[in-house]
Amino acid sequence: MTMPTQAVLRALLDDPSAERYGLELCAAAQLPSGTVHPILARLESIGWVESRWETVQPEAAGRPRRRYYRLNADGVAHARAALARSEAKATKLATRLRLGFAGGEA
Repeated sequence: MTMPTQAVLRALLDDPSAERYGLELCAAAQLPSGTVHPILARLESIGWVESRWETVQPEAAGRPRRRYYRLNADGVAHARAALARSEAKATKLATRLRLGFAGGEA
């Protein structure tokens, strides 16, 4: 799993029941929309994320309509499990690197 995908999942997991619009998620994940929106589309295609367009009239709001995203119940479980696996792999790799460097210096 890529680091940007992990950042988006963490942003969504900050409040799993909340709907968040794309640019809000970009800010939370500290990533550009050209990175975040394809990730959201991919997560939606695998069934982890649900989205909807807001019903506001753009002229009345003075801005374009927003598309809101949120993790569904399965998505919350899958996202937590995927992040846990990624963190476990990173920890294992860091340990191997530390041991490798320590062993090479002896």
